[in-house]
Amino acid sequence: MASTRPSPVDGVRPPATADDLRQWETPYADALDRHAAREQIPLMVPGHGGDGLGLSARLAEFLGERPLQLDVPMLMDDIDLGEDSPLSRSLDLAAEAWGARRTWFLTGGASQGNRIAALAVRGLGTNILSQRSAHSSFSDGVLSAGLVPSFVLPSIDTDHGVAHGVSPAALDDALVAAAADGRPADAVYIVSPSYFGSVADVAGLARVAHAHGAPLIVDGAWGPHFGFHPDLPESPARLGADLVVSSTHKLGGSLTQSAMLHLGHGPFADALEPLVERAVSITASTSTSALLQASLDIARHSLATGAELIGRSIVAADAFRDALRDDPRFGVLSDGFGAFDDIVAVDPLRVAIDVSSAGVSGHWLRQRLADTDGIFFEMSTATSLVALIGAGTTPDLQRAHRALAAAVDSEEAQTHRSRVADHGFPALPDPGALRMSPRDAFFADTELVPAADAVGRISADTLAAYPPGIPNLIPGEEITAQTVAFLRAVAGSPSGYVRGAADPGVEQFRVTRLG
Repeated sequence: MASTRPSPVDGVRPPATADDLRQWETPYADALDRHAAREQIPLMVPGHGGDGLGLSARLAEFLGERPLQLDVPMLMDDIDLGEDSPLSRSLDLAAEAWGARRTWFLTGGASQGNRIAALAVRGLGTNILSQRSAHSSFSDGVLSAGLVPSFVLPSIDTDHGVAHGVSPAALDDALVAAAADGRPADAVYIVSPSYFGSVADVAGLARVAHAHGAPLIVDGAWGPHFGFHPDLPESPARLGADLVVSSTHKLGGSLTQSAMLHLGHGPFADALEPLVERAVSITASTSTSALLQASLDIARHSLATGAELIGRSIVAADAFRDALRDDPRFGVLSDGFGAFDDIVAVDPLRVAIDVSSAGVSGHWLRQRLADTDGIFFEMSTATSLVALIGAGTTPDLQRAHRALAAAVDSEEAQTHRSRVADHGFPALPDPGALRMSPRDAFFADTELVPAADAVGRISADTLAAYPPGIPNLIPGEEITAQTVAFLRAVAGSPSGYVRGAADPGVEQFRVTRLG
């Protein structure tokens, strides 16, 4: 499936390009440079003093003095104070680059962005319709905000235990059902791209959500590079998304834990902007890292002016996929994405490798490559490995292919064969009825009960079986016999585990005492 770029919505600026001279600027990073160049006696935080003296000597030896010099506190003239500060100019450039009305820099990662989004849309109402495979940080936001969720299931590749996305038709059906159930959605939350690089029809999803009177939140954590090359999918903010959570550090080149939140130009922008601003203020540190913010400023510049380098990354990833297709031991998962109606494009910088023909577990293979070859894949399932190529990077993918082949042909691999064929689990269970709000259930008086006694009780925890990583229980939902059987089957498998369980074998469940 090709990486297509749907047309931007009307009224949204086209992508920033290297021809836009403003995108070559890095106002915030330059301001830190100027500050570090001054002769100064800092009688303020941070306590390391910006040099390698005294107690900071070991830290300076570890990092070098330069990071200490740039590690300045908040509320500094000519850095982040004032309406036209270097920080505000950097934020404006980021909004322009991703096609947003406004952008916020986040130093708590996309997890902070998900919590902000949940808190913000609570100002529009209590009901949220969410893709069931939402990240746990969004579930945390639902709890914190007191939202009442209903769900739409993503499509599932049962052969590989992979959750993809949601089609506009599926979203429309779910919104109609939520309204008929007396809980019309005040906001919608979907995930695109997926962990495996599948891209949903964001423009179509936005049209459906808006037709039902709800803004669309897109967890675009894995697509911060979208929109910066003709062969990449478009930025969700240009396709009608109202809020976009973007984990810039994942593929965009900023430092770990740095991210952005983009506000779109849609019909909910006026209502959402002050709500987001307030949610940012209660989730952000009052000692925000200047180093992380500078890395976001520089990453934006690099993406907006780096189309040629990004193109080289895409060429390298395409060559890697071709080599895997020519090798009978491996396959490429995205070659089968055409079977799923929710997938309209593929991120070319994500290479999901099917290892089932090699007869080894993807989990074993990932660990073996890390231990033996120093090659670290992003993630694994029982039948796959996912390689992530950062935008503008060109890792040695030929070496990675050779190491993959050597690993599956090794004597060690012979002792790990045959289990992949038996990786099947029971059918994915339907969610139980929501009998309490997630917030009330989470904070309720709870107890641990044996699995057999949990049926019919109300869960106080979020439990998600991997594969495929979809929450099977959230706080407030009734625990069903089907869900208990599924979770215990996954926990007992050599290739699965249950996140959030009270014990590895899911022998006990945390339930509310009342209900």
